[in-house]
Amino acid sequence: MSSIWSSNIKLSLFGESHGTCVGVTIDGLPPGVVFNFAEIQTELNRRKPGNTCLTTQRSESDEFEILSGYFNDYTTGTPLTVIFKNHDTKSKDYSRLKEEFRPSHADFTGYVKYQGFHDFRGGGHFSARVTAPLVFTGAIAKQLLKIKGIEVCSRIKSIADISDIALSYTEDHRELLRNIQSKIILMVDGMSEELAKLKIEEMRNSGDSVGGKVECFIYGMPAGIGNPFFNSIESQLGSLLFSIPGVKGVEFGKGFEISKLRGTAANDIFYSEKDEIKTRTNHSGGIQGGISNGMPINLVVAFKPTASIFTEQESVNCHGEKIKLQLQGRHDPCIVLRAAVIVEAICAIGILDFML
Repeated sequence: MSSIWSSNIKLSLFGESHGTCVGVTIDGLPPGVVFNFAEIQTELNRRKPGNTCLTTQRSESDEFEILSGYFNDYTTGTPLTVIFKNHDTKSKDYSRLKEEFRPSHADFTGYVKYQGFHDFRGGGHFSARVTAPLVFTGAIAKQLLKIKGIEVCSRIKSIADISDIALSYTEDHRELLRNIQSKIILMVDGMSEELAKLKIEEMRNSGDSVGGKVECFIYGMPAGIGNPFFNSIESQLGSLLFSIPGVKGVEFGKGFEISKLRGTAANDIFYSEKDEIKTRTNHSGGIQGGISNGMPINLVVAFKPTASIFTEQESVNCHGEKIKLQLQGRHDPCIVLRAAVIVEAICAIGILDFML
């Protein structure tokens, strides 16, 4: 069914951008788990809007309320339901969009699928607002993975054509990636960060938008986790990552670039160090045959430019009549700034599902 993901962990997302609330029901969590609520809120604060002038100025606290599945400071093992109430909505900004379709949005496809009965305000159920419950779920998953020595980290690899410095796929960059989390743009190189900031400001001032890439690392993965074919690490993480609004590409390890190499250059050569088997390179991104090989898992997620832009554009309405649209409201000139924590959350959910 729509908005339900079912494996060892089962997720059911609900709510709309300008409705009463958004939330998720999580089934499959083990009983007796204690949540660190401060860490959960820290993760949510990384995603929430209004933190900087470079993002949308919609101001939501992202405070959450657990309705079930947590009792006397422990998970019960039964379905856990959490909600995020919506407060800062300006629905009048979207009054035209009931019958008019914004380019590259889900307005048209949603209108057709739901026969015009969908909630179109703020993108409705298609909105990135619905990723708040995903970040909550990912924060829980991170806490459970940390017990097993597994940590999920990320950075912004690029904004438009501005790239951060390259990081080795074989080394452990956890400390480096932790140290950049206080930055507005999660780049290691200061010069790249400043150029990216200027690019986003240029897009905001001109009423346009820009895309980019998030790079995610999963450290501490033991070898032998995952499955071949339909339930491989790549297929599971890939399907989950493509559920994030705005994602248009996912690659693991060397990704599409590996197609340009010969086998002699692409192969990851094994060697033994202190009774541990490793590879000298990590072009496969820590996964072979759909199963982890003990090296860091590395993946890159490509996000399209924000479809909501303030430049006047041509479109049509539900009657097929040609119209011109100039959007109102509050929108991100670059969704990538708030996407890194969502990518981490999704990866943590997918990996925890394997570990369970």
